Amino acid sequence: MFSLFYKTKINTMSQIETFQKELEKEAVTTRKMLSIIPNDKYDWKPHERSMTIKALSTHLADIFSWYDMVLTTSQLDFANTDWKQDDINGTPELLGLFEKKLTIGRAALASGKDEQLTDLWSLRNGEQIYSTDPKSEVVRMCFSQIIHHRAQLGVFLRLLDVPIPGSYGPSADETNF
Repeated sequence: MFSLFYKTKINTMSQIETFQKELEKEAVTTRKMLSIIPNDKYDWKPHERSMTIKALSTHLADIFSWYDMVLTTSQLDFANTDWKQDDINGTPELLGLFEKKLTIGRAALASGKDEQLTDLWSLRNGEQIYSTDPKSEVVRMCFSQIIHHRAQLGVFLRLLDVPIPGSYGPSADETNF
């Protein structure tokens, strides 16, 4: 009986409400991962073609604000943006940045409407168009980016022998496996 009720409850949620719920779950997991970065490892990277932990972790935090960009614009054109990566100097600053970006993302989804999600949104660099998709798919891609880069960060930290917190259940570091 409970599972039937639960399915009915989920089906009555709007897409925006579903995205809000997912944002909160991903925020908890991401906050745990960001909070364990050792302050002396921000310049470390596992390979010359990899990002530093600083670049990766600030990018991960920044993604939480992308929901605002997607819902309030029709595109991101790299040729016409003056974006600069936030400069942080340790885990306390990183967590502050994360909370700031999360607040932006929460506000965007709170004011978002399902009707907006069918509008098209493009990623481009001047005349070169990388993709044009409904905003609902771009919002979904934002979640995928969070998960992808959080997993990258987990690998970086594992290589530094930092115990990893679980994402969707306990990690090997949190169990006796």
